[in-house]
Amino acid sequence: MTMRGLRSAATVAAAVALVAGAGAGMASAADASGSAVAGACRPGTLKVTTTDAGSSQAGMNHQGTYLKVTNTGGSTCAISGYPGLALEGSGHTAIKTTAQHGDTYFAKDPGSHGITLKPGKSAYADLVWTHAGPSSAQAKYLQVAPTGSNAHSVVPFDQAVDGGKLAVTAWAATPPGAS
Repeated sequence: MTMRGLRSAATVAAAVALVAGAGAGMASAADASGSAVAGACRPGTLKVTTTDAGSSQAGMNHQGTYLKVTNTGGSTCAISGYPGLALEGSGHTAIKTTAQHGDTYFAKDPGSHGITLKPGKSAYADLVWTHAGPSSAQAKYLQVAPTGSNAHSVVPFDQAVDGGKLAVTAWAATPPGAS
């Protein structure tokens, strides 16, 4: 068999193993009590908005808001980790974006953990940026990928953001508290 044939065979074998492993992992998902655990939220079932959640986040050239993701689907699902983020300018042009995961200026990071969302329920992440530097970019929109995948929502975000740098906490069942 040629090198190309070996690579193709190895690629097919790896894909089959990946699919078989993913199916096995999904079939055995259960919590400590033996109850079935909610599957991952599917694209199209999550709606993202921004909210102040009753808390003003502004000070020392920092500004923030909470990202709120709501399960709009008909069944319970799970979400974990950090949202994927990308800034857009007017006309939805891409702005180079760097997202830092962890504590923000206003909130302590709860760390990556699973959150079960029943239909209509929400999770939150704290989003913070600075806006006083000479390298600020004027954003008009923010792409938010709730699960870090390619599926994303675009929300209005008319903000000056220094160097396209955003700080964000992991998703939490309630708005992350002060750091």
